[in-house]
Amino acid sequence: MRWSQYYLFTTREVPADAEVVSHQLMVRAGMIRKVAAGIYSYLPFGWRSIAKLMAIVRRELDAKGACELVMPAISPAELWQESGRWSKYGKELLRIKDRHGRDFVFGPTHEEVVTDIVRHDVKSYRQLPFNLYQIQTKFRDEIRPRFGLMRGREFLMKDAYSFDADDAGLDVAYRAMHDAYCAIFAACGLEYTVVEADTGAIGGSASHEFMVLAETGESEVVRCPGCGYSANVEKASSGALPPPERDGEPGPMREVATPGMTTVDEVAEFLGVPTAAMVKTLIYDNEKEEPVAVLVRGDRAVNEIKLANLLDVQYPVLASDEKVAALTGAPVGFAGPVGLPPGLRVIADESVRDLAGFACGANKADAHLVDVVWGRDVEVGEWADLLLARGGDPCPSDGCGGILEPFRGIEVGHIFKLGDKYSRAMGCTFLDENGREQPMIMGCYGLGIGRTVAAAIEQNHDDDGIIWPLPLAPFSVLLIALNPQEESVRRAADELYDALRQHGVEVFYDDRPERPGVKFKDADLIGIPLRLVVGKKSLAEGKVELSRRRDRQRQPVAVADAVERVMALLGD
Repeated sequence: MRWSQYYLFTTREVPADAEVVSHQLMVRAGMIRKVAAGIYSYLPFGWRSIAKLMAIVRRELDAKGACELVMPAISPAELWQESGRWSKYGKELLRIKDRHGRDFVFGPTHEEVVTDIVRHDVKSYRQLPFNLYQIQTKFRDEIRPRFGLMRGREFLMKDAYSFDADDAGLDVAYRAMHDAYCAIFAACGLEYTVVEADTGAIGGSASHEFMVLAETGESEVVRCPGCGYSANVEKASSGALPPPERDGEPGPMREVATPGMTTVDEVAEFLGVPTAAMVKTLIYDNEKEEPVAVLVRGDRAVNEIKLANLLDVQYPVLASDEKVAALTGAPVGFAGPVGLPPGLRVIADESVRDLAGFACGANKADAHLVDVVWGRDVEVGEWADLLLARGGDPCPSDGCGGILEPFRGIEVGHIFKLGDKYSRAMGCTFLDENGREQPMIMGCYGLGIGRTVAAAIEQNHDDDGIIWPLPLAPFSVLLIALNPQEESVRRAADELYDALRQHGVEVFYDDRPERPGVKFKDADLIGIPLRLVVGKKSLAEGKVELSRRRDRQRQPVAVADAVERVMALLGD
């Protein structure tokens, strides 16, 4: 393809709303164009990378026996009401009405639609198992879309759905999709890892996320280098936290005046105790029941995803200052577990179980309690893992003894064991070998198409632009003619262009009448892996310059050998 005939317009300006590198570079390299908040057009140069990824995805899923179909982006509300997600999904679900006033959904995912398809066709265990997948446009009405394709509202996703007769069959399907995803990201040339994850609004019994490793990743992950345990911090557990050391046994519980001290750090410094020897009491509201009090160690945070799962709600939120005061009798910052109202549900995180003689709020303004002891001064009837894990925590694996290390990643794939969550709710059943009706056992498997391409850029770039891994590069070779108005340069470049194309090479030919500096700047920006430069000076010596975008080390190559050298480098 000749640049002079191609729809590619680069820019030096960084978009004002572009917070991450991939967003900046995809706009500057002419890959995407913003239409509205979180909604983008894929321009020709960007679509080539998208198409490359989709081809890899189709190849690997087809190899696992999955069958491609396409479902409508818009689906009727009745299907979502059947599954229960019409009310539970939240404001991210874009609800629309047609001209007759009927409710529809712009699908963020397609569990309901695919279940409806299958329940009409499959009746017997003999027709199982199978896996259906599509690559389709999705929409999630993010409250604050950002980061370009990383967190948009409209996006391309590959979603697959497996149907089995039992849990053993689901295990086989789940492993097959796990392996397919590993093959996909390896084929893309990306460094990635797989971590345990929360099932979120999709639901199910288990899930794993596939993370492209990048310092700019928005997801925080912990892993143990010893045993290999790894999980998103939304899901991660840690081993038992060692309690802080203290001198002697705790004395009787007593109240200490702490005027105006509302933060853990302020109180700990005033009392002369470590923050780890304090217990925070946080009051949460939720949409299902009365408020709950959550107790956690003073130096740690509550994992609100774990809390939501425990309460079976979507969004637990901290109670208002007024509600905290009404429940505890004290302003925010002075709540504690001693003397809470009898009807208030109290849940203590495991991190506080081994604290002896801890400090906490006194449920009184400007006062805290010290030397509080479980069982002697206060009872807790409910314990749970509600801790937000972090690097430096003990590994939770039995007998490991390792320490969790933190890293950042970009979620590009997520697989779930759904079980019968949707099939039971929607009557997607089959007759087993004994003639008994059973719900089908499902799995679902999502992979962000645009997000993966953006993640590849986050992992592969420098200060000057993109450094494409070859499998996702829009073109394999960038051929640059310097001063193409020179007859000898244009002729040599044209001949190389034709020869490369005859060898099946995807070559992008910069034949524009631009200054060399502009061409080299653009070359660095768009990041095509191999660069072949034809210039008057080197051509006079019978040579052209060959270089890789990754290191930009220029190698003079005889014109007659240029195509062979390019083919050798592409085969590496």
